[in-house]
Amino acid sequence: MDIRVLQYFLAVAREQTISGAAEALHMTQPPLSKQLMELEQELGKQLFIRGRRITLTKEGMLLRKRAEEIVSLMEKTKAEVSASDESISGDIYIGGGETEGMRLIVRTVKQVQERHPNIRFHFFSGDGYDVTERLDRGLIDFGTLIEPIDMSKYDYLRLPRPDTWGVLMRRDHPLAELERIRPGHLREVPLISSRQMTGENGLSGWLGYDHEKLRVAATGNLVNTLVLAVEEGVGCLLTLDQLVTLPSGGSLCFRPLEPKLESWMYLAWKKYQVFTSAAEVFIRQLKLSLPEA
Repeated sequence: MDIRVLQYFLAVAREQTISGAAEALHMTQPPLSKQLMELEQELGKQLFIRGRRITLTKEGMLLRKRAEEIVSLMEKTKAEVSASDESISGDIYIGGGETEGMRLIVRTVKQVQERHPNIRFHFFSGDGYDVTERLDRGLIDFGTLIEPIDMSKYDYLRLPRPDTWGVLMRRDHPLAELERIRPGHLREVPLISSRQMTGENGLSGWLGYDHEKLRVAATGNLVNTLVLAVEEGVGCLLTLDQLVTLPSGGSLCFRPLEPKLESWMYLAWKKYQVFTSAAEVFIRQLKLSLPEA
């Protein structure tokens, strides 16, 4: 199996016909069909369900996910190796949550591009699980991670200010009458939480009892969707104070936790990572913005 065959496979999965894929690849149908049959023989699995439209089998869907990662990594590596030494250029891939803490990262991006306009940045949204998976596989250069999370595998810089945890709820919810939310208030209340906060047991220390005793109605990492779930009455959202912008007089409100619970944000990268020239410029510029760096 080589990269070229994986690109053929992805083209067929995308176009859903051999003819469409062959046209997109600028080749004829017979050699393309032959390559796909040899790929199935090599793997010993059927990858396609052939009909008027080609669909993927379960094994085909798994291969598609892995093939997309492999091709993306190949293209990223090729761009890094071929980057010119005379003028710093290249691509930097950053993953992270959509929090106010990203503002410093974005401000640094602007400063870098003012001096090096040929450096391009690519952002990916996700929670801690998504970001660390991409970091570990080399699909992104940097990731922003929010506590609670295991940082032992990474080098990192701590960003300047922590975020405060609280509860986002409808204004007509009984908890909205309170100024702050204490552990006892959350018992039996339908809650919406990030996968990370639930999976890492992040609330147990604050609660004083096991987080599994909470009534978690939903989890996820799609911020806007979780806010919609709050609006529709699915539950109250455990979230950071500046993750959601609330319009004045709107239907939702935020109440901080008491005792106060804060989480620091970190910019992380794999240990022993060899930086490209573009990545070195970015991390150097970010350090200039951090008083303690």
